[in-house]
Amino acid sequence: MSEAASAAPRPPVRLRADVLAVPPYRQGAAPTRPGFKLSSNENPFPPLQAVVDVLSDPAAVNRYAAAAMPELRAALAAEFGVSLDGVHLAAGSVAILFQLVAAAAAPGDEVLHAWPSFEAYPSLGLSSGAVSVPVPLTADAEHDLDAMADAITERTRIVLLCTPNNPTGPTIRRADFERFMQRVPADTLVVLDEAYREFVTDPEAVRGEEVLANHPNLVVLRTFSKAYGLAGLRIGYAVGAPAILAAAQVTAIPLSVTGVAEAAALASLQPDARAELAARIEVLVARRTELVSGLRGLGLAIPEAQGNFVWIPEGPGGVESAADLAAAFAAEGTLVRPFPGAGVRITVAEAESLPVVIGIVRGFLAAR
Repeated sequence: MSEAASAAPRPPVRLRADVLAVPPYRQGAAPTRPGFKLSSNENPFPPLQAVVDVLSDPAAVNRYAAAAMPELRAALAAEFGVSLDGVHLAAGSVAILFQLVAAAAAPGDEVLHAWPSFEAYPSLGLSSGAVSVPVPLTADAEHDLDAMADAITERTRIVLLCTPNNPTGPTIRRADFERFMQRVPADTLVVLDEAYREFVTDPEAVRGEEVLANHPNLVVLRTFSKAYGLAGLRIGYAVGAPAILAAAQVTAIPLSVTGVAEAAALASLQPDARAELAARIEVLVARRTELVSGLRGLGLAIPEAQGNFVWIPEGPGGVESAADLAAAFAAEGTLVRPFPGAGVRITVAEAESLPVVIGIVRGFLAAR
């Protein structure tokens, strides 16, 4: 339990002990002095022009969004070659993660995932009483798919695969994914969490749109929060078997996706917006390459970075203390995301932030 969780006041009513024992998800904090926020993997660019145009048009916010949002779902369905009911929308892909776990895992059932990975994974089963089963990453900060397959039991109801893995960066390669799926029972749900898919340049990486049709037990998650820069509007989607997505809808909070978010997502899919987005992604990938090269030049063993972030491990090849490195950044007005005992995640953001990151890390290493 974190220090913040242990210091939390005692609630005045009876609540579940297993819920109280887990610290809440922490959003990356904002800098309190001039510096950079590199803690939340946000897009540093302003909204796409097509999105600005939509947001500047007065919206009928006194009305609910269109029922089931068929226009946006149809656009996404066409990209995956699925029917309209093969696409499910929610207020961010993390909301769909909670929905799928609630639909699949009852009390005592198991949710299997790599660790460290997306910070929300361990708490996904709290509402339903499911048990989180973390499987350590390999020494290269990748999913250990053999160990994950070995960890599947009769109680395993859902397997979460984050590619590229947040916070460490490597992707799951398609050949490895296919071998893993051969070992997964056909009635066990597998979720391919591709929140950072647009930043992937590894030609061997698994891509959800290429494997979905081969696996009826697979659901692919995507989001408009990262590459598209709509984090503040909260919209993500799942693609998979209609029966699975219908079950997720049963557990969803109704009317959670706003009409404004839908309009912005639709605008982001227009040809001019896609071209603008592609150019921005190219810039961020180039900055990622520059940052990885600079950090490796300091003698750090930086894993293969395929998202909009890089990972500095704690321990061999990395730093002695992730918490101390994060504190060094904070002292200079720049915030990063520490995973105590594991490493530090740093968002690839403004061009001006790159020399700042290298300088802080260089100074930190020199002081040790």
